[in-house]
Amino acid sequence: MQSLPERVVSHIRRHELLRAGDRVGVAVSGGIDSVVLLRLLLELRGELGIVLSVVHFNHKLRGAESDADQRFVADLARAQGLEFLCDGGDVAGHAAREGVSVEAAARELRYASFRRLLLQGTPGAEAPDQSEGSNRSAESAAPPKSSGQPNSAAPPKSDLGLKPNLESGPTSGPEAPLFHGNSRAATEERAILELDRTARDRRLDKIVTGHTLDDQAETVLMRMIRGTGLAGLSGIHPRILVEDDEGERCGEIVRPLLGVRRHELEPYLNEIGQGWREDSSNSDHAFTRNRVRGLLLPLLEKEFNPAVAENLADLAEIARGEEEYWDNEVAGWMGTAVHWVEPEWAHAQQPADGLIQITGPRGTRTSNTHETRPASNDLQERIDQAPWLVANASASRPWLLSEPVAVQRRVVKAIGEHAGIPLEFRHVEEILRFAEEEGASGKHLSLPLGWQVVRNPEELLFLTPDLREEKPLQAYEYDLPLPGTVFLNESGTLIEAQRIPADHVAAYNPDELLNADSVAGPLKVRNWRAGDRFWPAHTKSPKKVKELLQDRHVARPERVLWPVVLCGEEIVWVRGCATPAKLGAKPGHDAVRITAINSREHPEE
Repeated sequence: MQSLPERVVSHIRRHELLRAGDRVGVAVSGGIDSVVLLRLLLELRGELGIVLSVVHFNHKLRGAESDADQRFVADLARAQGLEFLCDGGDVAGHAAREGVSVEAAARELRYASFRRLLLQGTPGAEAPDQSEGSNRSAESAAPPKSSGQPNSAAPPKSDLGLKPNLESGPTSGPEAPLFHGNSRAATEERAILELDRTARDRRLDKIVTGHTLDDQAETVLMRMIRGTGLAGLSGIHPRILVEDDEGERCGEIVRPLLGVRRHELEPYLNEIGQGWREDSSNSDHAFTRNRVRGLLLPLLEKEFNPAVAENLADLAEIARGEEEYWDNEVAGWMGTAVHWVEPEWAHAQQPADGLIQITGPRGTRTSNTHETRPASNDLQERIDQAPWLVANASASRPWLLSEPVAVQRRVVKAIGEHAGIPLEFRHVEEILRFAEEEGASGKHLSLPLGWQVVRNPEELLFLTPDLREEKPLQAYEYDLPLPGTVFLNESGTLIEAQRIPADHVAAYNPDELLNADSVAGPLKVRNWRAGDRFWPAHTKSPKKVKELLQDRHVARPERVLWPVVLCGEEIVWVRGCATPAKLGAKPGHDAVRITAINSREHPEE
């Protein structure tokens, strides 16, 4: 039987995940999965011919525990003589601002940090605003040359982004001393700028994460429960290609442990005498993944099939192969059988010869040598802010109906994905039934976000919403079970209401929680209406929901569909806003947490 290192190196070579000469950043949280990954790659780096660095992202969700994780990883990197690259962000704040779940927000910020490292190396990356709590630092983690050497930290956050630290002290943050404009600080700042000029030549080629076979099985199960197709069943991919702003490949994120079971990790670390950190939130069953990990998967293994995790991982691999084939097929159809054209109303005036510009992917326009008068500033702003492609699509109706149903579904789904229409399975089936119907031409079918499908004898036409006027879209209202979920067809958003036990409340951002006693009545979710008012915590007085959305710069097309939750006649939740102070969670009481998840979100962690 092969040892764990032998199996991992075999997996890496079989899937060509790493190559000789790669500069590899190992994403280490401090947990057992990532620590095993680091120690395995340390053991294998000579054989693989790779150069290692340690990458850590502090999510700042568990206060002192998160900071202790960061110190543990920094010490581990230093003990192994590896460069330590540390980043961080206010995940809870990002979740509240963007109206997404904490899990999705954590993944967004973490992978944005990975992308910066792959794009520009240690320093120099332009980072999105992650609030004042953001922490970005990098240091050479080699052991200090002498014990009497004082510690130093990276300078305060600046527009240079990630920076290398010159000495082996703690990273910036609560453990680090601050520079105060003295001569030593100026000298070190000049040295840092010098490193900045050379760091792009040292940027990482790949970042590796510690996802295991168990993570794969959990992900597939979660997506099956939520509802998914083959793309969702493909689970966690062995590699993710990362592109720059011009679409050029700049690196990869790879998962070398996807063939390893979690129960194999602890014996390996015990054998080499390596410790790790335990994340207390992993035992919190308020999180769906933790319930799948701690309850559902063990039940399936015990009562139905001991190899269920391996079978689910196999299913993911089969689905990935199927998706790769279909993606190639769809690419051909989208270039030949489906045609895109910018609607005439998007132009204030056409050029004299009648030529118009044609829209490319997701709103980019092809160049045109003929002059056109720009659309009005207000209309152009609406076009630029639209969360969908401002273009109409047409597909040959006779061709579509002559194809097998699998092809029909793929074509319709691909049009939705290219245009930015959140089409669920039921939408696709409704569109195909509509396409098959006989009768007068020109009949239309309404789709999410204000899109329409028009049926003509020779074509099926997908019409983008007309943005010349801010027309009110059809109002929606749904019952929201507690606990439970409801899917908003109009916006492609899943709203979830969870009951949080009193002894778990402290683990959550209080701005996301409602006192369960205050929302005991039936809950409803609807889009906001004119005159609706809401009083988020940390604000001086109630405001109109319209004003809150304007303050958040929510684009007009999205604004009319923005969800709110009511208990009785009172609005108790607005996506992206803190909960009202008077309804906030109380110590010793259960709480309610309401989150919104976009239909295309598939967080892997």
